[in-house]
Amino acid sequence: MQCIRRQPSLSKSQEQILQENSRRVSHINSSRLGLQDDEDLKYLLKGSPLSKVKSASWKRSRYYKLQEDCKTVWHDSKKILRSPDSQTFSVDDIEDVRPGHETEGMKRYANDVPRDLCFSIIFKGHRKNLDLIASSNEEAAHWTGGLNKVINKSQSMSQKQKLQHWIHTCLRKADKNKDNKMSLKELKHFLQEVNVETDDNYAKQIFQQCDKSQTGALEDDEIEEFYKILTMRDEIDVIFDTYKSNERLLSAEKLQKFLAVEQRETVTLEQAASLIDKYEPSEEAKKQQCLTKDGFLMYLLSDDGNVFNPAHRKVYQDMNQPLSHYFISSSHNTYLMEDQLKGPSSTEAYIRALTKGCRCVELDCWDGPNAEPVIYHGYTLTSKILFKDVITAIKNYAFKTSPYPVIISLENHCSLDQQKTMVKHMKDILGDKLLLMPVEGRVKEFPSPEQLKGKILVKGKKLNKLEDSLKNGVSNGTTEADDVSDEDEAAEMEDEAVKSKVNAKKSTQLKGKKLVKGKKLNKLEDSLKNGVSNGTIEADEVSDEDEAAEMEDEAVKSKVNAKKSTATKLKLAKELSDTVIYCKSVHFRGFEYAAEHQAFYEMSSLTESKSLKLTNESANSYIRHNTRQLTRIYPDGMRTDSSNYSPVNMWNVGCQIVALNFQTPCAEMDVYQGKFRDNAFCGYVLKPSFLRYNQSKFNPKSIQDGEWWTPKKLHIMVISGQQLPKLNKKKSSIVDPFVSVEINGVARDNDKKQTKVIDNNGFNPMWNEHFEFEIDVPALAVVRFLVEDYDVSSRNDFVGQYTVPLTSLQLGYRHIHLLNRDGDALPSATLFAHIMLQESKP
Repeated sequence: MQCIRRQPSLSKSQEQILQENSRRVSHINSSRLGLQDDEDLKYLLKGSPLSKVKSASWKRSRYYKLQEDCKTVWHDSKKILRSPDSQTFSVDDIEDVRPGHETEGMKRYANDVPRDLCFSIIFKGHRKNLDLIASSNEEAAHWTGGLNKVINKSQSMSQKQKLQHWIHTCLRKADKNKDNKMSLKELKHFLQEVNVETDDNYAKQIFQQCDKSQTGALEDDEIEEFYKILTMRDEIDVIFDTYKSNERLLSAEKLQKFLAVEQRETVTLEQAASLIDKYEPSEEAKKQQCLTKDGFLMYLLSDDGNVFNPAHRKVYQDMNQPLSHYFISSSHNTYLMEDQLKGPSSTEAYIRALTKGCRCVELDCWDGPNAEPVIYHGYTLTSKILFKDVITAIKNYAFKTSPYPVIISLENHCSLDQQKTMVKHMKDILGDKLLLMPVEGRVKEFPSPEQLKGKILVKGKKLNKLEDSLKNGVSNGTTEADDVSDEDEAAEMEDEAVKSKVNAKKSTQLKGKKLVKGKKLNKLEDSLKNGVSNGTIEADEVSDEDEAAEMEDEAVKSKVNAKKSTATKLKLAKELSDTVIYCKSVHFRGFEYAAEHQAFYEMSSLTESKSLKLTNESANSYIRHNTRQLTRIYPDGMRTDSSNYSPVNMWNVGCQIVALNFQTPCAEMDVYQGKFRDNAFCGYVLKPSFLRYNQSKFNPKSIQDGEWWTPKKLHIMVISGQQLPKLNKKKSSIVDPFVSVEINGVARDNDKKQTKVIDNNGFNPMWNEHFEFEIDVPALAVVRFLVEDYDVSSRNDFVGQYTVPLTSLQLGYRHIHLLNRDGDALPSATLFAHIMLQESKP
């Protein structure tokens, strides 16, 4: 039987010392956040019991407390032998704090509890939400208010403040006996904690250098000296010394010269002085209008020193062009949290996609119990969620990240009655946000994102023409429903190896006002006629050929042509048809047919394989088609694991709605989010002019002379890395990092180069390696910086990445602030690089 050794009890004086030390550390860290006198923070530092909710029968009281670092929340646990790390979570990992019943768990299991007592902590990535119930309104308000303050203050800290906070937290962890001193053994533990391995001699050398008092332990000023040695940046010293005015200062004039020569920025002397005022921590240096080395480093770590152009953090592109002239951030099967066959469906998936800038979401709608439509992936084991709950989530989160229009892409498998219920929910919940009439009578071309601000559009089948909507506001005829062919996603899969169980799985696509994608009975123009359809048609039929019908077996190819000629018809309600304005789903019959017979608002959905085939065979025709009409691309049916395809080839021919599985972290998603980082992450990126001109001669497969051909040489020197995260919780595990730089664009521009591996140093690795890339079409190039941990015996581990359009790169000496797999910031992890872009001679 294993013996469990009891920890020795502390004397009262020892406990008092520990409590006083804890209060002192808490005060230091709360002061760093500017919250030293905040009552909410004081409450969180004291802690309180809260009821954790996991199911209708599982509600447990747990004690929660903000730790003295003001960044970590601890809670007790009844589980035996639970690791300490499993009882904490970082404030940096929190995506949102929602008061009330704002999660599925709270609505389902705590709906009878007063909403003022309830709140939920939403984590980044795939961690489950934490639903909590307080004992009083005041307690709930303290927790929600306090956490939000800490989150906001933490996000507004400078990079240097984050570094200081992180290192001092690691120092505190290494101080095992909490005596505010550091022994040589504790110093070694600390170095492992910050991801750097040193031999005993070097650790002892640093220790002796700092131990001025020769007491065998570092304290106070000696620990600060150790911190300075640890954070010394030789590469920054070299740059600073090259431009400094005297022994320790950089004048405004010298800073202006540095910005011009190295950073390729033309600034006035006044602008240089304003940077000094902004970043210099020393008041004495500010008075002299000079930067110290610390101020210079703070500038380099700031947004102004970032690799991403801060001007592109705002909407700077022309937002008054037709909708077809933009790339639109789009999600595939948005409701899924995991795979395509058996994973959970959740409204949370819509919230996450929308808050990441997604502007086109997908809803697969089926008849549900109690006459309420549900959403799930048909013919699979994925769970079901209510249509009305999804519409409510879209209403609440559609415009939190971006004011520009959202498209609801509807796959309609519902009976007529439940189709009408869908329409009622969209109208009741979305209200005037739902677009039900053409904007300003536009029936000849798309309105712009600016004109559609705050609107939700539906994509789907439509029974009549758009212009019919404008004729006196009355529908022609008396039909309440009619048949329409189902010519959406599945209809485009005929060239793939899919056909086995197609007939068992067909569906219709419908869209609603936040740019809803779905089936529509009539044409877009019909919606303009005084707001009432001509005639009395209330429903019609559309064929049911959706994406789910084709997902069964993409390795089977047999009788696809038979399907094309006998497409199943689906009854489509006029009410649902009328919600489709500018996004009418139609079957793709070729570019020539589209140009001659289709209206601008008629759009097709294509699989990635079909789209790639068209790109290889008719790239220029594809581009011209996409100047006038929208095209939606979605993953092949064989991607049941929710993997993603590369969006770059689709963008190269101007496809606007390139739908990816947002729930899957991967290189393709990194590139996708990097592309849409441009233009304030608003979900709309203006296509280059050569992809907007309807007579364009651009062909990404055969680059010839034209406005697109502006060859450049991209020079990147990867200099160093800072505070890379530990991947393994074992203290002895240190990363062996290397950096890859990738170019994603037209085929001839695609390239990848990587540095050597640095052994056992994730804290401050140095590479100093130079790469050169030839880029012929810069307007379409996206640059990805990837850091991995080298493993000789298995696949390299992901450490961090950052992806940015080439046109958004800042030149010169820049810090690259790394993101984790889910696209969230790694608080202190950066790369330092020098970037130069030169004209390249043909």
